[in-house]
Amino acid sequence: MIITKIFNNNAIIAKDSKRHEFVVMGRGIAFKKNAGEQVEEHLIEKVFVLKQKDASEKFKLLLEDVPTEYVSLCYDIIEYGKSILEAQLSDYVYVSLTDHMNNAFKMFDEGFKNANPLIWEIKKFYPKEFGVGLKALEFIEDETGKRLSEDEAGNIALHLINAQVNSSYHKIADVAQQTQKIQDILNIIKYSYNITLDEQSTSYERFITHLRFFFQRLIQKEKKLALEDDFLLRQVKAKYKKAYNCMLKIEKYLDTVLSDEEKLYITIHIQRVTQ
Repeated sequence: MIITKIFNNNAIIAKDSKRHEFVVMGRGIAFKKNAGEQVEEHLIEKVFVLKQKDASEKFKLLLEDVPTEYVSLCYDIIEYGKSILEAQLSDYVYVSLTDHMNNAFKMFDEGFKNANPLIWEIKKFYPKEFGVGLKALEFIEDETGKRLSEDEAGNIALHLINAQVNSSYHKIADVAQQTQKIQDILNIIKYSYNITLDEQSTSYERFITHLRFFFQRLIQKEKKLALEDDFLLRQVKAKYKKAYNCMLKIEKYLDTVLSDEEKLYITIHIQRVTQ
């Protein structure tokens, strides 16, 4: 690989023989080096392969201002997240999380706390992502000596959630809105039935998963599938009348027209989660 740009002693842009471009990091990898020289491969510690051009360009801009150790730390958090979540993440997460953490560290140093108003919901609805966030706090403390609050674990989780469902890092607000809507839907069910839901049950977990994917479908504006025969929906409506009426309240709250298929599944989920 040939060096094409040097950010500092530890971060460069390089191209391979096929002209593919990479961000490469390693301690002293650019020390006493110039653009056009060969990369000393034994010094390579991390290679960023960002296929999305927009994400790649934004990431390069970040490297101009963000300390190398923070960039490296975010890389480790993202790679750990990928292994735990077993999910493909958008390239934008390298941009969004690095930018966020750089600001979080600045706020920490200035004595400000970056509160997360959705921390309770994130813990409940996205336990895996939140677990990665908690582990990230350990990485951060080990590397920087800074002990960030649990709210920051929630913020990291939000970036990971967002990277699984969106192609743009400008959509964090969408995930926050989805999380709030899921809580509102659960409250509608609780008040309609005047019960406390069993959050440890399989039915509850399946319902939350269904809602998460339901909101993804809404964002991506997937074509609504119609039931080939509405017999099942009519049967469910008659058998689970209270659950069906609760579903209608949810449809009204969402201010959208649910497909018959979605009405069927949500009604069944409500029936199961309330029994």
